[in-house]
Amino acid sequence: MAVRAAVLPAVGAPLEVTGIELPEPGPGQVRVRLAAAGVCHSDLSLSDGTMRVPVPAVLGHEGAGTVVAVGEGVTHVAPGAPVVLNWAPSCGICHACSLGEVWLCANALNGAGDVYARTVDGTDLHPGLNVAAFAEETVVAASCVLPLPDGVPLVDAALLGCAVLTGYGAVHHSAQVRPGETVAVFGVGGVGLAAVQAARIAGAARIVAVDVGPDKEELARGAGATDYVVASENTAREIRALTSKQGVDVSVECVGRAVSIRAAWDATRRGGRTTVVGIGGKDQQVTFNALEIFHWGRTLSGCVYGNSDPARDLPVLAEHVRAGRLDLGALVTERIALEGIPAAFENMLAGKGGRALVVF
Repeated sequence: MAVRAAVLPAVGAPLEVTGIELPEPGPGQVRVRLAAAGVCHSDLSLSDGTMRVPVPAVLGHEGAGTVVAVGEGVTHVAPGAPVVLNWAPSCGICHACSLGEVWLCANALNGAGDVYARTVDGTDLHPGLNVAAFAEETVVAASCVLPLPDGVPLVDAALLGCAVLTGYGAVHHSAQVRPGETVAVFGVGGVGLAAVQAARIAGAARIVAVDVGPDKEELARGAGATDYVVASENTAREIRALTSKQGVDVSVECVGRAVSIRAAWDATRRGGRTTVVGIGGKDQQVTFNALEIFHWGRTLSGCVYGNSDPARDLPVLAEHVRAGRLDLGALVTERIALEGIPAAFENMLAGKGGRALVVF
């Protein structure tokens, strides 16, 4: 059956919205009709080669939709069920999974190398980060499908698959923000805005949002930021001035650039925690001297997928949504059609992009 999809023909090439031939689900597979998909900076990292995936591929790793059909052996969802796509399903048997660190599963991305569909001329297509959400419909492994809890709008639920799990998890699982602490969030795109909301939910006393321009201030304050700083060479100094010259207890970096990682570290108080969520390229080198590492006693940690377990955390996030504590719609700066994805990528390349949501 032919459906439309945004295909990455080669690394560095523009996305092409075109028809693809999608098969019916085989054993252990699920076919999903997408309601919405988030356009995430990680998709840009895939398209420009920062993160490597087999190509040609259909990108899009953050989506929600309705089950159309299931293959043999699939019992946890049925046709008609609303679902969220999980781009990093854990295998349950590797070393990381045995330690309970399912976000580091060694086999999570094995499916990205599979051929899951073909172009109309017969060229094999790979499913981006397992789920190929930039398409009207997709076929995925059953482990990539999570039932959507009641009370969450299906379109907005697409953001639960990556942005919210990542931003929420960075605050609650990685940095483990406690009530009364101070937090700085660097970069207030979709993940950063989720982190700001998560810090508010955690009871942070002060939340400083940082971004390169003043245009994000209203969004950041709406999400719960108490202060807003336009990024500059004085960012860390400005944040310390807001916190009695101590620095924040926690910095969450959602950009993935050396300069912002260094600023986040410098803005963190002595003994505080700096969590890096942003995905940077190999050319982004961050340096520290041995004396400052000793003297400041800070913790610097990476954070993959918010250190989250989607099966565990999705019901928790859904409860926050139902209670009005978490506003998914506030994470979206624009809603576009499938044909708008190439332009959204261009906006991100130009540094203009927030979180776009493709609505099918």
